[in-house]
Amino acid sequence: MIMRTGQQILLPANPVFIWASLIAALLLDMLPLGRVPWMPDFLALVLVFWNVHQPLRVGIGLAFMFGLGMDVHQSALLGQHALSYTALSFSAAMIHRRLLWFSVPSQALQVLPLFALAHGLQLLIRMLGGGIFPGWIILLAPLAEALLWPVASVLLLVPQRRAPDRDENRPL
Repeated sequence: MIMRTGQQILLPANPVFIWASLIAALLLDMLPLGRVPWMPDFLALVLVFWNVHQPLRVGIGLAFMFGLGMDVHQSALLGQHALSYTALSFSAAMIHRRLLWFSVPSQALQVLPLFALAHGLQLLIRMLGGGIFPGWIILLAPLAEALLWPVASVLLLVPQRRAPDRDENRPL
């Protein structure tokens, strides 16, 4: 792949760090803060990030398993989060090559429809199951996730940006 000028060559992603970030996002979603409709889904954000940057390590099956875990935790309809996370991961894997060519703010604009799709699927399944409509404030959740995309990009790529053996003769 031809790289843009000024773009840093990244080290390989550590699988332990990938798993730790996914579990940390899961635990962050499981905090008893009171589930409000506008709260961003941190696990969805981290799943999309790793599906874009490491599609061979984090895939649809893993998203399905984490979705089932969230369904059980939130006492939601079984498969509500699993279906939305699966659709989200599939969509992210489809656009991952194209998405990496853009700057991080442009990436945030392009993942916004993916997050809206995931929340729309969750809302549709909840409504078909007899749930109540949470209000139009639910539209803030995908927007908040898209606004958190640059923060996630910086934080989750930090371990890959460090130089393995830094010296004066090798600037990379």
